[in-house]
Amino acid sequence: MGRWLEHAVTCNIKAPIGSVWAVWSDLDAMPLWMTWIESVKTIDEDTKTLPDLTEWTLAANGFRFKWKARIIERIDAQKLEWKSVGGLPTTGVVKFFEEEKNTLVRLTISYELPKVLAPLMEPSILGGMVTKELQSNLDRFRDLVESGYAPSN
Repeated sequence: MGRWLEHAVTCNIKAPIGSVWAVWSDLDAMPLWMTWIESVKTIDEDTKTLPDLTEWTLAANGFRFKWKARIIERIDAQKLEWKSVGGLPTTGVVKFFEEEKNTLVRLTISYELPKVLAPLMEPSILGGMVTKELQSNLDRFRDLVESGYAPSN
């Protein structure tokens, strides 16, 4: 067994919760604001809302990783929780909180690394870089929503 690590970031978005949820739900747009994500492909299209199973491709610093993720809990405009299926063990949850005309978004990502690699992810080493990158991604998401971006669905 490895060691589980967690990164959490938040962002306040000047938009109603329905608009924020709609942009987050637009999986095709994720590479627009998530710099390490090259693509998100739907594998299971049996649902009428967000797909239950997706394949993600991460490309950063010359590395490319693919993994599948399954949505394990979806509460529209409130919460979306997922976990990886095979590959690197990961989980994540994004929660949406309505605050008057704004929406607070809280994103938490967890992953398991082999014990030998886990010390490199301490906040003072690479872990701080991951948290900073996640915050930058969430800030780009905010900017995309506030720019008036509307999903094509």
